[in-house]
Amino acid sequence: MTPLPNQAHAEPPMNHPPEPDRPSLIAYPSKFPIKVMGERQDGFVRALTQIAEQFDPTFDAGAIELRESSGGKYLGVTLTVTATSREQLDQLYRALTSHPMVKVVL
Repeated sequence: MTPLPNQAHAEPPMNHPPEPDRPSLIAYPSKFPIKVMGERQDGFVRALTQIAEQFDPTFDAGAIELRESSGGKYLGVTLTVTATSREQLDQLYRALTSHPMVKVVL
């Protein structure tokens, strides 16, 4: 099989670690939605709310958006936080992803 002209010397894309000095695409402060998925269970939304409040004292739990999966087993939760820095968002993502009830954070 003959390779296509532009594919003969193609190299796989490289995954580079984030660069700390790279400028942010987010203007701070700003409202920043974070989507979290987990199994639908008692205490899930409250646990996420407590985490969000640790990183954003102005967090409005009344603005949380919920979306059930088609089978009802999973719950998607959108938390809109006031992002004040890249460090704050990184720490918030780490806290969310390390929580045992959380399956995915986007």
